[in-house]
Order: sequence, then C-alpha cells, then structure tokens
Amino acid sequence: MKTLTIRRPDDWHLHLRDGAMLEGVIGDTSRNFARAIIMPNLVPPVVTTADARAYRERIMAALPKGHRFEPLMTLYLTEETDPADVQRGKESGLITAVKLYPAGATTNSHGGVRDMDKAMGVLERMAKIGLPLCVHGEVTTPEVDIFDREAVFIETVLDPLRRRLPELKVTMEHVTTKDGVDYIISSRTNLAGSITTHHLIINRNAILVGGIKPHYYCLPVAKREDHRLALRAAATSGDPRFFLGTDSAPHVDPLKECACGCAGIYTSINTVSCLAHVFEEEGALDRLEAFTSLNGPAWYGLAPNEERITLVRREAPISFPKKIETGAGPVTVFDPMFPLHWEGADA
Repeated sequence: MKTLTIRRPDDWHLHLRDGAMLEGVIGDTSRNFARAIIMPNLVPPVVTTADARAYRERIMAALPKGHRFEPLMTLYLTEETDPADVQRGKESGLITAVKLYPAGATTNSHGGVRDMDKAMGVLERMAKIGLPLCVHGEVTTPEVDIFDREAVFIETVLDPLRRRLPELKVTMEHVTTKDGVDYIISSRTNLAGSITTHHLIINRNAILVGGIKPHYYCLPVAKREDHRLALRAAATSGDPRFFLGTDSAPHVDPLKECACGCAGIYTSINTVSCLAHVFEEEGALDRLEAFTSLNGPAWYGLAPNEERITLVRREAPISFPKKIETGAGPVTVFDPMFPLHWEGADA
C-alpha cells in the first residue's frame, strides 16, 4: 500500500501547558489533529468550569492563523471539587471529562486525590449525568514498585470504584501493561483505554540500556517488552475500547536533562507517521483509522470528523526536527529509533 486515506485523527490525551510553551506546541497538534482532550494539570490546576473556560480561551488565542482545532476541556479532580460546578460545566458543553490524578503520580499532580471517599460525591454526580472520568491509573504508595503501580491501581482503586459505581464511565488513560489491557477486555461496559504512541514503540530498555536516556522517560514509565506487545495487539485489534491518546507532554530540555528530570515525551509532531509505521508492521493498516479517528469519538459520544487526510508512503525516509524551539526553550522531539516513511497530507 502506497497511500491510505482516513478521517482526520483526534488526540484523546494531550498536554498543551500554558503561556510560551502553549504557543510553541499548539501548531503541531492543530496541524495533525481535529480535536484533543486537554489535560488540566497546570500550575495552578484547572479545577473549576471558570478555570476551564479561561484556559480554552488562551488555547484558541494561541492557535496559528488558519488552523481549525477544537480543545475538549477537562477538570482536575480534587477532594473539594463541587459536584454542582461539574454538572454546570457538562451541561454548558464546555467540560468533556474530569481527570483523576492520584496525588504525586505525575507532573503537577500534588493536588490530586489522596482519599477516594472524599471524592465520591462528585463521582456519584458524574455517574448520574454521564460525564466520563479519565484516570491516571497508578498508585503512589512508596512500597509499590514503580513498574507495578498500574496493576496495583487496578486491583486496589479502580476495580473497587467500578464495583461501587458501575454506571460511572471510566477511561484508563495511557494504558502501559498487559494487566491494563486484559482488565479492559474483560469488562463489558463503561470502561475503555487510551494508548500512547511511544508506549507502542519503546520498552524500559530504551530508557536504561547504554546509559540513562531522559527523553524516553515518561509516567507511567515504559514497561517490559511483553507489555509493549500487549499494547500493540490491543491498539491494532480494531477493538472499539482502545483509541489514541498521545499523552504528548513537552518539557524544555534543561528540565529533562538534569539530576531529577521531568517525565514526558513530545510526540504531537510525528505521531501520525509513527503510528502508520507500527500498524504497517502489524499488518493492520486497515485498522489505523479505527484507532486514531473512530473509536475515541464513539466512546465520548461525538461524531467522527468528516475531514480526511491521506497518508503517503515515501521511498526515502521523511524527516522531522530533532528539537522544536518554543518561547519557553527547546523541546526534544520523540525519536522512534527507526526511519519513518509515512507522511500525512490533507486529502
């Protein structure tokens, strides 16, 4: 196959940051994606509908001239979140989901939930009004090994929550383990999972073998090879419960390349080419559109994009910049460690 036309993709998990960084990265997303669920872990976080409205206005103001893009806003769940405000946000059409960060799980998550019982009021309201909960599915207790955090979260937090509130719609974001894949497959209703570009390509060796490589460090951290293969099988299966959420997360190089480097991988610029490579390797190019453009909208109750893009397979490798320059500083672009041949263009 030399060309492939699909509906324009969406990104169901994206970090745009704010200020100069937002202005530096928004164009890469808006060139490649029609919509994206925007993560709320700013400083300070997006905790109210008013916060989300103001953030959306900043995103739209930073959008390059002529670009069409719809940010889908989320709220950062805290133990003090007001159920009435969440309902107003949903009814206004502004709020697409609420995000659960266990306190300390990832970037700017220190204000997240420590006691799930204290958040039950808003979770019960969300279940009643049909507003999805997006979860960063890791425990943060120090006795749990970092490579086991997702499996322990499923057992001790997520499964008990879903048994308590079976009508609550839950998205397991950036699934990284076979445990997560198997749990989603075994669940009949109200559970789906997003999968990142980079977790389909790297395992933990990419971070650690031959020296520490900070630009492959993310949270949840990449796992063993058998987990990566389980993610590939899920993403390329066509199963409607799995869809793309890049978790593209820019940090300037000085904050990555230091003694306590930040977690995050920047993939917005080359995700479509990387995914075409992965799906071609798996003999599943006919299922790429489902993963990037159909399954996510169906899960969130939205129509798929009418606009199409055409992917063209070039004989010579195509190139992307190794870094992008932003007003906040340089950001390193994800290197998949193989040549890319698929190039996207408007259909």
